[in-house]
Amino acid sequence: MSSREEMIEQALQVIVSLGLPRAQHNERSALCLLAILDLTPGKSWKQASNPLIGITPIMDWIRDHFDKDYAPNTRETIRRQTMHQFCDAGLALYNPDLPTRPVNSPKAVYQVEPSALQLLRTFGTAGWHDALAEYMVERETLVAKYAKEREQNMIPVEIAPGQKINLSPGEHSELIRDIIESFAPRFAPGSVLVYAGDTGDKMGYFDAALLAKLGVEVDSHGKMPDVVLYFIEKNWLLLVESVTSHGPVDGKRHEELAKLFKGSTAGLVYVTAFPNRAVMGRYLGVVAWETEVWVADAPTHLIHFNGVRFLGPYE
Repeated sequence: MSSREEMIEQALQVIVSLGLPRAQHNERSALCLLAILDLTPGKSWKQASNPLIGITPIMDWIRDHFDKDYAPNTRETIRRQTMHQFCDAGLALYNPDLPTRPVNSPKAVYQVEPSALQLLRTFGTAGWHDALAEYMVERETLVAKYAKEREQNMIPVEIAPGQKINLSPGEHSELIRDIIESFAPRFAPGSVLVYAGDTGDKMGYFDAALLAKLGVEVDSHGKMPDVVLYFIEKNWLLLVESVTSHGPVDGKRHEELAKLFKGSTAGLVYVTAFPNRAVMGRYLGVVAWETEVWVADAPTHLIHFNGVRFLGPYE
């Protein structure tokens, strides 16, 4: 067995010993563990370190040191099927240098948790089993601690008096909060939240029963708008896109949403929300007619594209 194969086998043994789920008992997860420890072939486990490293650099490291070239579309698999579980297990930390970094930021990084690093440096020594037993006793406390810290960095959104949801940190979530807490009370008073997307889990809140009651059956392939509000008084569904970097209601998106919500018994109103007029200025040329534009830093105003009527659905 080559040095590389031995190291992969050892990494797998560590993953099993730490009690990670069976779905992570594979070469991909073993290589990711070696990458975040910077354990290049020939190094011993006592030489493990904990650099800050992102998904693409992890893939580059694996290619350079273990001759395993993962395709670019494997990036999400590594993030969702390996690194996410490493974080849940307390083995790795997510954005420890900047916990408020947006979930979908290309600058996102991981780092081996310090006490886990201390443990892994004992692998292969006489002290490994005792260190592992001691670490496992403390691990649940660690996992709870870091989960609480992650929770503190979430963005709370009040969706009804006394009822809150938490969204992943970032400008996109902040604008979603503004839509729900500032836009809705002004322009759709008394409306109820049907859906709010989240960059972290893509579904921060979803009242599927209410949407079905309004005649809309959303399949798994349909890309929901960022926010859906039901304006009860008018029997309107407001489909709102939160735009901080891309995705206004242009002609193509208007057509997609119309198709997705075609069964709605409520009138459809299409809204693009921007954080400020500087961002809005980049997209004005593509915003679809018969839609509305709202800007969070001028919350009392709406911009109507096509002045046949003010806020309302078009036939």
